Amino acid sequence: MRTIFPAGLTPGPQYARTDLRVGMVHFGLGNFHRAHQAMYLDRLMNDGQALDWAICGVGVMPGDTRMRDAMHEQDNLYTLVLKHTDGYIERRIVGSIAEYLYAPDDPQAVIERLSDPATRIVSLTVTEGGYNIDHLSGRFDLTNPRIAYDLAHPDTPVTVFGLVVAALRRRREDGTLPFTIMSCDNVQSNGEVAKRSFLAFAAAVDPGLAAWMQDEVSFPSSMVDRITPATTDADRALVRDRFGIPDDWPVVAEPFAQWVLEDNFPAGRPPFQDAGVQLVDHVEPYELMKLRLLNASHQAMAYFGALLGYKYAHEAAADPLIRRLLQRYMDEEATPTLRPVPGIDLEQYKATLLERFANPEIRDTLERLCTDASDRIPVFLLPVVRENLEANRSVALSAAIVASWARFAEGTDIRGEKHTLVDPLAQQLAAAARRQRRRPLAFLEQPTVFGDLVDDYAFTAPFLEALTTIHADGVRAALQRIVGAS
Repeated sequence: MRTIFPAGLTPGPQYARTDLRVGMVHFGLGNFHRAHQAMYLDRLMNDGQALDWAICGVGVMPGDTRMRDAMHEQDNLYTLVLKHTDGYIERRIVGSIAEYLYAPDDPQAVIERLSDPATRIVSLTVTEGGYNIDHLSGRFDLTNPRIAYDLAHPDTPVTVFGLVVAALRRRREDGTLPFTIMSCDNVQSNGEVAKRSFLAFAAAVDPGLAAWMQDEVSFPSSMVDRITPATTDADRALVRDRFGIPDDWPVVAEPFAQWVLEDNFPAGRPPFQDAGVQLVDHVEPYELMKLRLLNASHQAMAYFGALLGYKYAHEAAADPLIRRLLQRYMDEEATPTLRPVPGIDLEQYKATLLERFANPEIRDTLERLCTDASDRIPVFLLPVVRENLEANRSVALSAAIVASWARFAEGTDIRGEKHTLVDPLAQQLAAAARRQRRRPLAFLEQPTVFGDLVDDYAFTAPFLEALTTIHADGVRAALQRIVGAS
């Protein structure tokens, strides 16, 4: 371990990190968690609170070795850089992460940390696809090879489900109160989704354990928001050259941050409200607002923007046609599906979203937004489609967004430049996209993604119109027709 943060460097932790005690274990410690939940805890710690709620990060995926090495090398400290639209840059050193464990190195060490009575919250940012839910059936996929391995090898699990359930089994046997499981992923009713997944895995291990978890373990839902792009070499250079810190993995984010959290923590929680977290009885209205306005709009700009040759989100958001698509989608198709959102002015929220998308300092890549669409679009956009179809409302804009994804999946933009489809279903989707010029609905004939939407004329008609125009006249001509621009 090397010391890269000079003593007394400010703004940095205003607390003695030797006083920290782990109270929360987080799975999926990446840029977003470090820009969001870890930042909120750091705020509390700087005020002399929550020192017994420090974070132990846990990685389970092969790619997590990079985070393991960076965190170990830097004593779990890192630089958080906030970039404002006017070019102003804030930075702070975040110290709320006290430990990082890479599960494949020592799964028992992770189980021990989870079993410790001091661990009272287990939080998750494991991505939309990380809950192992089959999109078609809505059930936990017990046939997943990693899940099957954990069921056969309960003492050396490789998934978050195997590790967490092994610890809960031990806590039950020891008479230790269970921890709360807190999902922070972009999934509607993420607490309920997490509960369904963990209980399904536990039932396959021991039905009695699953029944105990049903009664004793809390799964609060949450809504989290902060645009946090992948760290680049330019970001590392900025932190090194401007601030004198050779940080291997700084985090860059926008100034905006929001966290709405269901207040259901039987084992206790930090005083999140003192750090700006909004604690509520029901998160669903806020979840729907964010998923269907922000996240779905990201998908709307991602594929059209990439096809037009843009590299960054702010470039796409500055294109008048894409901006008009976003505005019309939010107003005409997303907003009618939302519930009343206490304390939120929706018109102002939508206007703020367009400003955030256009922040040129963040340099969020469309490549990041185009990743894992088969996990994202069924969560962010297709629920809007289905609600509007049930209400006999138009889905023309949503269908056009899906058509842009279908064209993107062909693997080239309008200039013939190739790109890679990064998706769990990449091979299947790319093959379908290659067939669609002779079989126009081939892309929709993927029931694991679209269910039965291929049979609904109210959706397929505008989808085919948009895709046909993209193929025949180009992306910009299609956008002009879609948004009604001359």
